[in-house]
Amino acid sequence: MIQRQMAEWLKIMAREYAVVSIMGPRQSGKTTLAKMLFPDYGYVNLEDPDLRRAAEADGADFMAKHPAPLIIDEVQRVPELLSRIQVKVDANPTRKAAYILTGSHQPALREGLSQSLAGRVAIATLMPLSIEEVASSCPLPSREELVFRGFMPRIYGEGATPGFLYSNYLATYVERDVNAILALKDRRQFETFLRLVAGRVGQLVNYESIASEVGVSAATVKAWLSVLEASYITFTLPCYYRNFGKRFVKAPKVYFTDVGLCCHLLGIRDADQVDRDPAFGGLFENMVIADILKTRLNRGLEPDMYFVRDYKGFEVDLLVENGRKVDLYEIKSSVSFHDSFADNVSRLASIMGNVNRKTVVYSGEAASAQGVEFVNYAHVGKLH
Repeated sequence: MIQRQMAEWLKIMAREYAVVSIMGPRQSGKTTLAKMLFPDYGYVNLEDPDLRRAAEADGADFMAKHPAPLIIDEVQRVPELLSRIQVKVDANPTRKAAYILTGSHQPALREGLSQSLAGRVAIATLMPLSIEEVASSCPLPSREELVFRGFMPRIYGEGATPGFLYSNYLATYVERDVNAILALKDRRQFETFLRLVAGRVGQLVNYESIASEVGVSAATVKAWLSVLEASYITFTLPCYYRNFGKRFVKAPKVYFTDVGLCCHLLGIRDADQVDRDPAFGGLFENMVIADILKTRLNRGLEPDMYFVRDYKGFEVDLLVENGRKVDLYEIKSSVSFHDSFADNVSRLASIMGNVNRKTVVYSGEAASAQGVEFVNYAHVGKLH
């Protein structure tokens, strides 16, 4: 079993809160982690139609038949249970980790947790495997293999074939999650939209451009992007504008939670295609930024991640806030060292003055230039 870096933080939260909620994309390992950390707990999965109907029909009876300590999988399927959980934990306020909840749809679950379990619940977000977690479970694949395979636990723990996994993942996602939210009239339009978003990975979001290619309105594209983010298919980085006035762009950049899914949407069918694909730079950037996001979430930290870009085209790929200090990252897929890679990071650091770390993440060996640290992508998780 692959050891997850979030386990230690979850153990701490379980000693302090009555309810622990593990959110994240489907197949990211939420259930496996919950069962590993709480092996003696009862377990119910609300994806099971019979269990779901029983919970919806008579929540009181359902809770009586499934007493704490209990793991409830996909709890957002019956959000009414959250109020009943509140009653249970309030009746025994000294008991910790009475309920472990998992969910794969952000707004529905977060809203329910904030309304019913405020102050009683610790919320964690479990993403697919980090590079460090992959390396701890097997010899680290090549850069191209990592990008192609992605980071779903089943690929490394069970030897699942990426092409089959992502094909089934997409079909299930569109049929179950998207239709439940949007009631799609034209599934093909939405799938075209998904592929267009994949082709723009690491780029500024242009709603009008995507809308014109799909044949829908810009408002529809915004709504669909919100659904992708709500269900953990994608995430966005906003542009950092504090203390910079109006010189910086307002549009976010879009990335995929799992770069392997992005490859699949782009039609990349084996690792040999990866570094020849026109989107390779964006795919590599996606892998690195997602890995930094995973590392922060695994330690219970807020993401606080941005990019920097002004209207003249000056750009730094990633800025991470750490208290009053910031960390700056430039991301290059190149294997060769070029000290010019450090130029933008150095320039921004001289403007800001409150910079803690200046780093170029690339595919080569450790080095330094202009006071900037050059780090191989395989070690980026160790910087946090």
